[in-house]
Amino acid sequence: MHWRRRNLASMSADAADGLAPAVEAVTSPTGRTTTSRPAPGYRVIALVVASSLFMQQLDGTVLTVALPTMARELGTTATSLSLAMTSYLLALALFIPASGTLADRFGSRNLFCASIVVFLIGSILCAQSSSLALLVGARFVQGIGGAMMVPVGRLVLLRSVAKEDMVQALSWLVMPALIGPILGPPLGGFIVTWLDWRWIFYLNIPIGVVGIAGALLVVPDVSGDARARFDLSGFLVSGLALGALLFGFELSSRPGTGVLAIALVIGGLVLGLVYFRHARRVEDPILEPSLMRIPTFRLSVIAGSLTRITQGAQPFLLPLMFQLGFGLSAAKTGTITMAGAIGALAMKAFAPRVLRRWGFRRGLIVAGLASSAGYAACALFRPDWPVAAMVAVLAVSGFFTSFQFTGYNAIAYADVGKAQMSAATSFYATFQQLTLSLGICTAATILQVGARMEGMEQPTLRIFSAAFLIVSTISASAIIWNRRFAMDAGQEMSGHHASGTR
Repeated sequence: MHWRRRNLASMSADAADGLAPAVEAVTSPTGRTTTSRPAPGYRVIALVVASSLFMQQLDGTVLTVALPTMARELGTTATSLSLAMTSYLLALALFIPASGTLADRFGSRNLFCASIVVFLIGSILCAQSSSLALLVGARFVQGIGGAMMVPVGRLVLLRSVAKEDMVQALSWLVMPALIGPILGPPLGGFIVTWLDWRWIFYLNIPIGVVGIAGALLVVPDVSGDARARFDLSGFLVSGLALGALLFGFELSSRPGTGVLAIALVIGGLVLGLVYFRHARRVEDPILEPSLMRIPTFRLSVIAGSLTRITQGAQPFLLPLMFQLGFGLSAAKTGTITMAGAIGALAMKAFAPRVLRRWGFRRGLIVAGLASSAGYAACALFRPDWPVAAMVAVLAVSGFFTSFQFTGYNAIAYADVGKAQMSAATSFYATFQQLTLSLGICTAATILQVGARMEGMEQPTLRIFSAAFLIVSTISASAIIWNRRFAMDAGQEMSGHHASGTR
């Protein structure tokens, strides 16, 4: 039985809307000056950007439920449809690194709107597909848009919102990433039961249109310095490296593909080293490794990556454990797992205040401990547990996990200059995609190996418990890096004034 589900898969305010509107003037090396009008409230900008993230997250999670139905109508098997998933991942691997350079060249707002248009074109082509080959090609087109939407959307936010409002703005931005995967499975079940699977893709059209209209109406047209040249060699090498790593991670959890998976991962790492050598020799590399010299950015990338491995694993493990281990229905599973999103929503009212009082360093350390403990507590879940107790654990875990991502996504850019902002967003988004995918594959591999060792077709509750404990340990290890933040790190964003530097 092929039980592995696919997951495709990246933050409150106590002041009035519209606080501290940002006005920027940026002069490029070529003499071009771009001036923004006063930005509207950061909540409005964040919600406009969030529409694209919500669309992408909803599309991916709805699709996983519909795979068996789609396979029957397209005359293929559900496992064969993995080609459509991997073509999307390939597009992400190729084009996420290019997002920052293209945003500098064409303008972040323009590219943001264009990426939504490409995603919608890909969605329409997916809905019109009559064969597996057409669906694979359409998903690649859709992936090109998806690769641009999230990093460029974050760049739009970073360029449009004042630093003192960034934590609150990111609190609003993160909500769709948490809500989309919760709404996706029940919505997918409804669509394939009562409508037609093609409506999964048509559903993106109204969301995308709202996002484009909102961006044109309220997002300032703030651009960075256009780079002198497009790093074509770096684009190709980084794309091959990331594609090999992603496919290697994907194949690692499938029976009989171990050798190929290892070869792809090794090949991806070798190509990654080739790329880093290339990046040291060129003036404007497609991914800028020198950003890792900025302490706050480096620590956010490392600690955030460890946390995202676990965050990628948890939404994959929980539904499987509830349905395969507990025998719960998909509807009841969705109701219980929704508690994590409720906890994340509650976080929105507290994150800025906590950061203002305690700062990024202490806030991330405490949140990391609490979040990891919440993940570990999932290992204790059993069918005789009261639903209320499981809901409480997931709500608390969701609260602190969401707080962590608010912190990481904000402090990563605390010391990044405006000239490097586009390069930083594409670099950060690349690692986000890699580590979230690695989290899903880590969890799936643990379940596959555990079931094989016990001679079972499906993983037992003991194996699920082991998986939660392993990924919780990975998440907890981020605390080592959180402790390396300076006490006053990101104080311009948080408003926290530390008495010392460590």
